[in-house]
Amino acid sequence: MFEKLVEIRKNSYSPYTKFPVSAIVVTKDGREFIGTNVEDASTRAGACAERTAIFSAISSGVKKGEFKEIHVLASQDETPGTPCFVCRQMLSEMFPVEAKVYCYSNTGKVKEFTIKELCPYPFEEFTEEDVK
Repeated sequence: MFEKLVEIRKNSYSPYTKFPVSAIVVTKDGREFIGTNVEDASTRAGACAERTAIFSAISSGVKKGEFKEIHVLASQDETPGTPCFVCRQMLSEMFPVEAKVYCYSNTGKVKEFTIKELCPYPFEEFTEEDVK
């Protein structure tokens, strides 16, 4: 998967941060959807690689709960980078809590997390019973 991420990352449009990121979402039926970060001058209107891959999957008909895992190359050194908190929220909404998130370093080292580990307290609505 690392070699695919390296190739996909070449498509990143990141002239402002100079920090290219790539992601591959894998569905439960084995399909793969790719994404890169895409920036613009306002920075907030851009999109992260993780969400771009998820959006691609959803645009192709994948539904919430059909996601199996995601692989992310967000590093420029030996330390694997993790998804930002905006992406973590999206992951927590689309993936099961036990789904795997594989984060790669620029040299191919990989650190594995679950959605629950990366986003233990996702933004969600609480019922009256939850709040005391």
